[in-house]
Amino acid sequence: MKKFYQKYRREFSVVVAIIITFAFFGIMNPAYFSVANISTIITQSVTYGLMGIGMTCVIITGGIDLSVGSVLALVACVAAQLAKAGLPIPVWIALCLVIGFGLGIINGFLISKLHLQPFVATMGTMSIYRGLAYVITGGYPVLSVPKSYRNVFNSTLAPNVSVSVLIFFVFAIVMTIVMKKTRLGSHIYAIGGNEDATRLSGVRVVFTKVMAYGIAMLGTTLAAMILVGRLGTGDPSTGQGYELDAIAAAAIGGTSMAGGRGNIFGTVLGAILFSALKCGLITMGVDTFYQFIVTGIVIVIAAYLEIIQNYFLQKKSSKGAQKA
Repeated sequence: MKKFYQKYRREFSVVVAIIITFAFFGIMNPAYFSVANISTIITQSVTYGLMGIGMTCVIITGGIDLSVGSVLALVACVAAQLAKAGLPIPVWIALCLVIGFGLGIINGFLISKLHLQPFVATMGTMSIYRGLAYVITGGYPVLSVPKSYRNVFNSTLAPNVSVSVLIFFVFAIVMTIVMKKTRLGSHIYAIGGNEDATRLSGVRVVFTKVMAYGIAMLGTTLAAMILVGRLGTGDPSTGQGYELDAIAAAAIGGTSMAGGRGNIFGTVLGAILFSALKCGLITMGVDTFYQFIVTGIVIVIAAYLEIIQNYFLQKKSSKGAQKA
């Protein structure tokens, strides 16, 4: 039990933070515990979580992806247009996933093959993808997506519980298996820990990083399709600032911003905590503009907790070495 706690102590701390958050906002406003609000928290955590899971993979490599919000908008617009064109639903889903994967591959290629800094490369593609979303829609939202397409991602499993929640958890499980049980996942962690040593050991670093960015964007693609299902529209202006939400979910969940460490389960918990916090501010009547301030504060605190954790781990290991 002690070893289990030591291994997942960051996740335990996030669970405690979720409980405290629910208790605090519930006491401040009993409406926080309403079915409608809980449903809103779950719905928002799906978007943050899917994007955050992808962001986790990227950050573990030692990188970052600022283009996820723009990809969300672009894929949503493309998905809405394809749905209105009457594309068969299985083909529609597959094509959207291929497009999202391809956009991530472009990011990975710019970073690993052309040796651009992740921040610079994805800041550039952030603008490009957002511009493409406006170009293909003429700057107007794509409205009236057929109900049959919307129901794929917006049907309900139970009252107030959408199928999107199931998609979220299935994707989290699949990505956990990829990161923990496959060679690709091991290589992603190794690159984040020491890229030069990983390259010298014979790992195809370029291929691994390109695949990491491509697979990571599948989470954002699913989030975009879920958004289309929920709203029935593809809006080129959507997703602005969502990259911060994805980073926040990963950072809260314990992903090291320096790379080499993190896990999908922690990001899932981080997304739930982040969503609960945002919804709590709304129920208390706090202006939504302040959410940007809260997002920044949360990222800073999460990053600093990582520093504190590393400090105590190093201190503990040094004491163990002295005793030996």
